[in-house]
Amino acid sequence: MAATRTAQDVLERHFLELRCGLLDLAAAFDRIERSEGAAAVRDDPRMEHLRKGLRILLDGGTDRAERIQLLFSDAYEEGWSE
Repeated sequence: MAATRTAQDVLERHFLELRCGLLDLAAAFDRIERSEGAAAVRDDPRMEHLRKGLRILLDGGTDRAERIQLLFSDAYEEGWSE
């Protein structure tokens, strides 16, 4: 049976990857803001989804990945395969 990792172990393993992800997000948002027509996309539903996703990240908890996945998923429709 594998030993349980501590929070410190997980942080050590993923810190650089997480830092890179944050920098990538910041750069993408900067590119949008600097681009022509930036004001026109501020109300785009996709931008709102991204902002909601960021709020989920800041909320804390242990189900953030699930909540973000659900945010970007279509609602289940009964009989969808028929």
